[in-house]
Amino acid sequence: MSKTLRRIKTHRKAKNIINGFYDNDSHCLLIHYSCESFYDIKDGKTPRITSIAVRYLSTAQTKSFSIHKVAELKQIPIVQINGGYDQLEKEMLKDFYKFVGEHKDYKWIHWNMRDINYGFEALKYRATILLTKTYDIKDENKFDLARLLIDKYGKGYSSHPRLPSILEMNKISSKHWLNGDEEAKAFDDKEYVKLHQSTLAKVDVMENILKMTAEENLKTKSKLHDIYGINPQGLFELAKDHWLYSLILIGISAILGVIMTNWLNGSS
Repeated sequence: MSKTLRRIKTHRKAKNIINGFYDNDSHCLLIHYSCESFYDIKDGKTPRITSIAVRYLSTAQTKSFSIHKVAELKQIPIVQINGGYDQLEKEMLKDFYKFVGEHKDYKWIHWNMRDINYGFEALKYRATILLTKTYDIKDENKFDLARLLIDKYGKGYSSHPRLPSILEMNKISSKHWLNGDEEAKAFDDKEYVKLHQSTLAKVDVMENILKMTAEENLKTKSKLHDIYGINPQGLFELAKDHWLYSLILIGISAILGVIMTNWLNGSS
């Protein structure tokens, strides 16, 4: 298979996966979480989890899990959270994994949650350390929106860091949004509510990006030649995917046919 066809196949697969979410949106969830900065930990421990947000794609209803909510239920003031952090985190993860157990066969859409530093494995590891029961989500039910956008539009679709860049290009509101450094500072400053608001904001913008992508309205830096190339094979595949370009190619072919016919008639 040529490089052009591999690129187009990857593009079509990503497009079909994203469209497929909306064909069965009642069984699709968006997830994001906030945690202690894993860059600043010097003792080798995994970062503590502060909050998790899970949104139903079909209804936009969001289920949230956070240490400050657990503390509130236990009537523990926010300023005292740090003293009993492990127990509060354990209760939060216990509630989260109860939810996972009830939705483990759903499709889970995330942003770069791929490894032990930041991802499903990190959540599971923290829960295991705190002696909390976990449930596995099959890898085939995890969908990284960050990678899907690269597969659909190509690596150059957005500047780095890609998520803030794509929000800016599409004028998507990011109220309460915190970047990585801001989240780390919020954790150090024990601003757990602020962290939770940032987590909720991120599942919100993820849904906006996903919807705009499915509707072919997402603005990117990607050009058609980044996907289809500029060779005849790529132009043929472009015509197969887009009816307008198909009509253009048919029109060009018809014009060339007329020119060739006239030339042959004139030379006979």
